[in-house]
Amino acid sequence: MRDSQVRCMAAVCVWALVLVVLLPALILLSIDTRFGLALAVQCVVVAHAGGGLTRVLTDASVRLVAFGFWLFAYVWLGLAPLAMLATDSYPLEYRTGETTAFAAATLTELGLLAYSAGAALSSGRNGGSSVVFAPLLSRRLSPLPVLLLCCLSLALAVVLIPGQEGGLRAFFTSRQALWQSRAEADATHALRIWALAVPAFLALAALVQLPRPPQRDRLLRAIHWAVLPSLLVLNVIVNNPISRPRFWAGTVLLVLLFSWRRFSTPRAFRVVAAAITAVVLFAFPYSDYFRYDEREVVQVVPLAEQFSTSMDYDAFQQMQTGIDYVQENGFSPSAVLGLILFMVPRSMWPDKPQATGIELAQYAGYDFHNLSAPLWIESYLWGGAPCVVAVFCLLGAAGRRMDDVRERLRHRRRTLAVLLVPAFAFYQLIFLRGSLMAIVGPLLLLLTVPLFITSRAAGPYRSPSPGRQPTTTSHALIPGHRRHS
Repeated sequence: MRDSQVRCMAAVCVWALVLVVLLPALILLSIDTRFGLALAVQCVVVAHAGGGLTRVLTDASVRLVAFGFWLFAYVWLGLAPLAMLATDSYPLEYRTGETTAFAAATLTELGLLAYSAGAALSSGRNGGSSVVFAPLLSRRLSPLPVLLLCCLSLALAVVLIPGQEGGLRAFFTSRQALWQSRAEADATHALRIWALAVPAFLALAALVQLPRPPQRDRLLRAIHWAVLPSLLVLNVIVNNPISRPRFWAGTVLLVLLFSWRRFSTPRAFRVVAAAITAVVLFAFPYSDYFRYDEREVVQVVPLAEQFSTSMDYDAFQQMQTGIDYVQENGFSPSAVLGLILFMVPRSMWPDKPQATGIELAQYAGYDFHNLSAPLWIESYLWGGAPCVVAVFCLLGAAGRRMDDVRERLRHRRRTLAVLLVPAFAFYQLIFLRGSLMAIVGPLLLLLTVPLFITSRAAGPYRSPSPGRQPTTTSHALIPGHRRHS
């Protein structure tokens, strides 16, 4: 037992050293650092987010939702702002003062504290949120509704793909070309594409989870093997990284990966999560190769330069813009109504709020409006710091409950938890980056479609006794060692 504790502490110390000390030092020592109060607060943010990510990467349970949150917080609102504040260099033209930069860093840390508090308060509790999440995530995939969804996805493809501008070829056209043709910016076109992409992805993920039909049921077996390759081809068409955002294409791949039984174990999760972290840190900036028509030779630049010059990391600068926007125009609580009634067309609601990213881009005077608006600044615009605390506390509590319930259902195949939790966990990167108005439609499809292909579990969900829960709060061993009791 003592050996396992030593190995546990060794794993925690190694990851903490890398994430909290070495990587930030690599950024700060490679540039001429400008010290200030905002940079000091940002160092606290990096330490907090790095500690959260360390916790996930060394936990003895699979915590997919927590992994998605802390990965985004560490990279996009931890290391990237650290490089920007240290060099006073930003990817966009709009500039703010030290006071606004300090406020943005403080707002980031406030959200992280609220998230941590919500997760801690929800940890180990069997009432409240468990009443909602446990029965929901224990629902079972039903073969017939899954096959109907597969057929519906293929039928939608037959109808919608030829009917859109450019037909099949448009799905292998760069996003730059789509934006220039205004096709991607058109709301109706975007809804049609998501109506194809999300059901096709969920149908494939659900079909893979179903057991193979028995040999004697020849008709069902023939349908299964006829539909599977068709769905694979359809997903290559509508969910490829050429015409779709990298975040979405990555979500599709990771959900399919983590819904595979071999990768549902804690040890496999730790290995794959570590690999994903490395890819996001060092390879993500170069993954937009297919985004443009004219593809230049990939040039590898230092991490600090990448963080402070690439528009992929505009989140912190957009937060600063949002704080200045509030100081000049006040809060915008009506934006919440726009999210709730997002399906109402602007022809019926001329004063419908715009996506926050677009609103902030117009305020800053940019010609290019496809910018992010992190959940931190979205919730701040609704009503200030109290809204930020409430939103992130609820998000932390919900994420912890989803992870806990999925862990308890890990050995039960065909449950909704196998499909829904990974989907939300990795779509979080889009959800946290914003704007919410732009992604609420796909998010709604992602969360509701699985309900129609599942049925209530045969027996009531039973939480394990308190004596069986400590594994959710313990840490992992170094790979290659086994626990000895």
